[in-house]
Amino acid sequence: MSIPDGLIVELSRAKVKPGASAEADKWMKMLNDRIDECVATLDRERMAIEIVFRLREGDDDYLYWVQVRGRGGEGLDESIPIDRDHVEQAKRTKEPGWVEAEPQVLMLPEPVRKAVLDWALR
Repeated sequence: MSIPDGLIVELSRAKVKPGASAEADKWMKMLNDRIDECVATLDRERMAIEIVFRLREGDDDYLYWVQVRGRGGEGLDESIPIDRDHVEQAKRTKEPGWVEAEPQVLMLPEPVRKAVLDWALR
């Protein structure tokens, strides 16, 4: 498989609670406004790539999280203000749980692959 041992590649989907699209707007704005704080947590999480997508289909609103990270990274730490605010906003915004897709292929050009693996698998 094209995904190296020790590397976790995830695509997760969460449905925004009915009537909570404005909360999703606030959540994404908070993450963008506080991007430096968000990026500062990535080292502890062994996160090489984290991307959030939003998809609106009819009356349904979804958030998709893409993560490429190394095993052994820490999860959210609610003693850190951005992580605490992130968790609280998630509780107000999305339905509990995630739907997980199964990764099939990871395509990275060699310089990017090296950078991702060096960061995530150190």
